[in-house]
Amino acid sequence: MSLTKQMARHLREIHFGGNWTWSNIKDSLADVTWEQATTQIYSCNSIAALVFHMNFYLNVVSLRLQGKSIKFKHENSFDGPLITSEQEWQNLLQKTWADADDFANVIEQFPEHKLWDNISDEYGNYYKNIHGVVEHNHYHLGQIVILKKILLGKQTSGT
Repeated sequence: MSLTKQMARHLREIHFGGNWTWSNIKDSLADVTWEQATTQIYSCNSIAALVFHMNFYLNVVSLRLQGKSIKFKHENSFDGPLITSEQEWQNLLQKTWADADDFANVIEQFPEHKLWDNISDEYGNYYKNIHGVVEHNHYHLGQIVILKKILLGKQTSGT
């Protein structure tokens, strides 16, 4: 298997399952309601904000791999849509799954010899950016799992 196909597989596994951590984004969010997703615990970001944030950077790197110049502000990476219904939550999730699959396809088609080319001094090479998305999403998946446990604990304990 080529390196780019392996990298695409790794990205799909964090989103859809099969990775060695036995934890993935889609399964972790499968039973989260829009009310739970939009609930802010303490001063943490909501689950919905984290999902938007993860997908924001996935799309930035995807556009970079496609050779598109993108200007963005890091501070806008949490500026997701206001979720006020289950349908809006499901729409965000469906976009997340579609974007992850599209990005994996972009990675598979990316010329392997270009992985080591620098995007810029600030962002490093393409290889680092692709793995950065996977690492970034694993990090935030951990936050989502913890927030979900807190939310479910609050619901079952009546507090």
